[in-house]
Amino acid sequence: MFSRGILRPVKVFTTHYEGVSLAGFIAALVSTGIRTVADVREAPISRKPGFSKLALAQALNEAGIDYRHFRELGCPKAIRDQYREDEDWERYTRSYFGHLRKQAEAIDSLISLSRTIQTALLCYEADFNRCHRTYVARAVADRAGALVCHITTGGLITEVAGSARAAGRSGSRSAIGRESDEWCPSGT
Repeated sequence: MFSRGILRPVKVFTTHYEGVSLAGFIAALVSTGIRTVADVREAPISRKPGFSKLALAQALNEAGIDYRHFRELGCPKAIRDQYREDEDWERYTRSYFGHLRKQAEAIDSLISLSRTIQTALLCYEADFNRCHRTYVARAVADRAGALVCHITTGGLITEVAGSARAAGRSGSRSAIGRESDEWCPSGT
């Protein structure tokens, strides 16, 4: 027998740990229904206690959340170093897109994961408009018809389809909608 429910699009979430405690970070994931964290940092180390790969994986596991590291989707050191030197966001974005275009297999893995379990892409930066995790999420969205939802300290933010991806390519801010979007409520 088939269920007569509304089919909801695949959702890919992004999250950060800048300015939040480990307990607060995990609480936000749990309240949003995240079951897997996909760490998209190239080097999953942190000076912030609890956010390096092994410690984070253990803390998440204790909360019933799986941890997966997608090193290949991290921003390469050469690109990060160039950005630290010149602070040219447009160059950073172009360089990272060049890297991301070569990561189809990793993007496909994220699509498969996001279709089966509620997943959040993790990096440090609080401002998702200034973090490569948003470009990864949009690559998943473009290939899978997914919806991008950002878990922020101010609540859940859903990108408006089309306009956010176009804005991201130009390096400007995304067009976004607050949690009023019914496709991205907490816990679904």
